[in-house]
Amino acid sequence: MPSQQELKWSQLRVGLVVIAALAALSVLIFLMSGSTGGLFTRKVNLRAYFDNANGLTAGAPVTLDGVTIGSVNSVRILAHHEPDAVEVNLRVGAQFLPSLHIDSTAAIVQAGVLGDAFLDISSATANGPMPTDGTTLRVARAPGIPEVIRTSQQTLTTTNSVITKLGTAMDTINGGKGTASMLMNDPEVARNITRMIAQLEILTEQLSSGKGTLGKLITDDQLYDRANSTIDKLDNIATRLQNGQGTAGKLIQDDALYQNLNTAVINTNTLLSGINSGNGSLGKLAHDPAFAQKVEESVTRLNDLLKGLDEGKGSLGQLVVNRSLYDHADQTLQQSGGLVAAMRNDPKKYLTVHVKLF
Repeated sequence: MPSQQELKWSQLRVGLVVIAALAALSVLIFLMSGSTGGLFTRKVNLRAYFDNANGLTAGAPVTLDGVTIGSVNSVRILAHHEPDAVEVNLRVGAQFLPSLHIDSTAAIVQAGVLGDAFLDISSATANGPMPTDGTTLRVARAPGIPEVIRTSQQTLTTTNSVITKLGTAMDTINGGKGTASMLMNDPEVARNITRMIAQLEILTEQLSSGKGTLGKLITDDQLYDRANSTIDKLDNIATRLQNGQGTAGKLIQDDALYQNLNTAVINTNTLLSGINSGNGSLGKLAHDPAFAQKVEESVTRLNDLLKGLDEGKGSLGQLVVNRSLYDHADQTLQQSGGLVAAMRNDPKKYLTVHVKLF
């Protein structure tokens, strides 16, 4: 049988092993809780409400912009809190509160495609005060795995439909149907395209050589010099206009011209106002029916007189339309001119005065 001393030593060793195991367990617990500020640090309880837990469970980590600051305490359903019936209670270390705000947003995020869900808090756009114990955080809608899979299925379906249509189009082209098939399979089309490319090469060479109008436009330096000279002249004209030189410059810069134009407009307005008021001959012509009737009668008489002249009535009418009368009058004028010329040449012949005495 073992002695009493041996029993005491065995009990001592068991006690030491238990104490070492408890110390190791404490250190492990401390290390595991170090990401949230330690086991004995003060914690703050917060909550958020979601329409779907998306696989989030109690004990899942809570991160702030990717850094673990706490853990999920509980996830439960509140029937009276529709449509966001999923309540998530979380605990974060008090030392992280300065980085949180009451308008920070919480979202359920998946750690990869097959990873566990966790709660991520973002303060990128938050600027409110620091939250207190029991604060409800705002929720940011993040797509879950089911939604991603559903969207991926829709994308695959759409892609499959597009591929099927492309296959049908390629079969149609390979079967020699449609314009695209003729472009791809008709040798004549290929020859036409080749000839067109050759002609374009010839045209490009001619342009590069300065041949033709377009070639000269591209390669002739004189065109550039003329264009530069024209631009200089236009700049000179613009400078002179800005300085008020010339007629156009005075039109732009001279205030006296503006005053004269303004005065002319005022006078025109005054004249039109007088006419509209019936002042003066133009005003009476515009507003007095009797005056307008007299003007119309005068115009009618003048028209009748001109009509009579055109028809050969009266002496003036005969003079206008009768050629013989015009010729006789012209002959009389010529004879009178000849008589006056003869009297100037020999006045004694026509102006002799005979005096007789008894």
